Amino acid sequence: MQALVTGATSGMGLEYCRQLAQRGHHLVMVSNQQKELDTLPQQLAQQYSVRAVGHYQDLAAPDAAQSLYDWCHSEELQIDILINNAGMFFFHELTPDYVGRAETMMNLHIYTPTRLCALFGEDMKRRRKGYIVNVSSMVAKMPTPGITIYAATKAYLKSYSKSLYFEMRPYGVGVTTVLPGAIATPLYNIKPSTLKLLTRLGIVRTPQWMVRRALRGMFRKRHYVKPGVMNYLAPILLKLLPNGLETRIWQRISSK
Repeated sequence: MQALVTGATSGMGLEYCRQLAQRGHHLVMVSNQQKELDTLPQQLAQQYSVRAVGHYQDLAAPDAAQSLYDWCHSEELQIDILINNAGMFFFHELTPDYVGRAETMMNLHIYTPTRLCALFGEDMKRRRKGYIVNVSSMVAKMPTPGITIYAATKAYLKSYSKSLYFEMRPYGVGVTTVLPGAIATPLYNIKPSTLKLLTRLGIVRTPQWMVRRALRGMFRKRHYVKPGVMNYLAPILLKLLPNGLETRIWQRISSK
């Protein structure tokens, strides 16, 4: 089988590629990091004896999904596994200066994955087989100040994927929503020393740990993958916070 992974050259995306290649699956690695695309596909292909193709694409562009789909068809690349992993993050109050970044995030987290699911999903439906993974987040269940757009877009992915799971199931196509907690990737711009400490304490998990569980759930055509005790405790604890206390915490953070 052949897998298309978005955001494939770093973090969880690269780990999806590694673990899929270990299982013998061929790769289409999609990223906006050209330097990494020049080397990583060849490295994975040689290491795991699979075919690996790199493709540069700005997935936040309005026509990104259609352009990527058309390119795959022109290259005669049949996609059996679609991993919608590409994402971005910022922690900041939503102000006019951040509207542009918010629009980029909405395109990347909402419009492009939705279109990719529709386009590649239709091919999977005709073949009566296939797998789709949409990477949401634990914060889909716990919107908080500072991640206003991030949490909302991840909540969309969670809701959309839930409905899509039932729509695709009669055609033999699995749709799995992955809801990671904090993962040790460059996405959050945390200092390496702090990230290492949080990982040792088990507050932050490694991409390897997360992706193993995500792929196991995908191949079993599970509805959700939300591993880790924090995925269950954090939303409950946040709901228990009084609104006034949450407001004071945000004011303290945002004033720094």
